[in-house]
Amino acid sequence: MKLVLATFNRDKARELLALLDLPGLELASLSEFSGATSPEETGASLSENAWIKAEAALRRTEMPAIADDTGLEVDALGGAPGVHAARFAGPGATYADNVRLLLERMNGVPGERRGARFRTVCVAVFPDGTRLEGEGVVEGRITEAPRGAHGFGYDPVFEVPELGRTLAEMTIEQKNTISHRARAARALAEKLRAHAAR
Repeated sequence: MKLVLATFNRDKARELLALLDLPGLELASLSEFSGATSPEETGASLSENAWIKAEAALRRTEMPAIADDTGLEVDALGGAPGVHAARFAGPGATYADNVRLLLERMNGVPGERRGARFRTVCVAVFPDGTRLEGEGVVEGRITEAPRGAHGFGYDPVFEVPELGRTLAEMTIEQKNTISHRARAARALAEKLRAHAAR
């Protein structure tokens, strides 16, 4: 089974390729298709944005497509940045820009109110109209300063309390055992296995 991975984000693609390592599954990158572009993510939810990306990739490549969308929900910010996590500091924001703005907004918030969660929705769409979806969540807290040199995005300021480390203080292998994207990808992989067995 060959599917196209509907992302131009190399960090995300690397994680998903490792997580969706299923026997007989071959993943192509959207960047391999000339003229492919990222659609505007206008959805009001992670699921809607994931479907927008997957369906755009399906139309462009005429291949089954996998896409995901991730949000960071910070309790003290009323669930923000949520679905806008990648664009929290504005269009074209870098990882550092988003982290800087988050820490500014969290300045002075006490430790017991720094709870947050990463949520990922991972989807697959097929030319015959079959739609599969998996979701993953990891609970944590926002640190007062970045820690760690691994990962990407908000990983340096997202601590998993039971491990006492941020996602950026973990190796990719460690992160892939507990992360939101890992859980969503595993949930989707189970559905892909069942679909392939039909």
